[in-house]
Amino acid sequence: MTRKLKTVELSRLTIDEFKNSQKTPCVLVLDNIRSAYNVGSIFRTADGFLLEKIVLCGITPAPPHKDIFKTAIGAENSMQWEYEKDISNALKKLKQEGYFIAALEQTSDSKMLNHWKWKQGTKFALVLGNEVDGISDSAMSLCDAFIEIPQFGTKHSFNVAVAAGMFIWDMIRTFKNEK
Repeated sequence: MTRKLKTVELSRLTIDEFKNSQKTPCVLVLDNIRSAYNVGSIFRTADGFLLEKIVLCGITPAPPHKDIFKTAIGAENSMQWEYEKDISNALKKLKQEGYFIAALEQTSDSKMLNHWKWKQGTKFALVLGNEVDGISDSAMSLCDAFIEIPQFGTKHSFNVAVAAGMFIWDMIRTFKNEK
């Protein structure tokens, strides 16, 4: 009979092991995300896929915040994160560090995620935009590419935390299959 595994049976890393592990070369940059619940969910997903760090910009809530705690469930303690008020400064710094910067945004030049060609070994930064307005103009001007997730229903976009999870899973799945 199938049974659910207990937490102790999952063999997850401790926070110290996580912090000392080799990370997936991906940084998430949150551009004026309004909801602390979305931020917490993104922290939890980033932890789950062993991403490098999260950069919180503009009005994006930062830990300590009770609503981030509710959805991050401790990932705010394992994930490296920093706050930069001006997203332009954050993206320019990442470019100087050799990151390829893409935004998850619907633009006239967007590539569909299912057609995106991942380059193994590339240091990657993904910009995720505001729940209503998307990526800011100042962030768009610094991006190297725009990626869009295909949709088939009536809504014009996915929730930002859900979109982050779909994007990260596609990246991880692609890299794992190439090894």
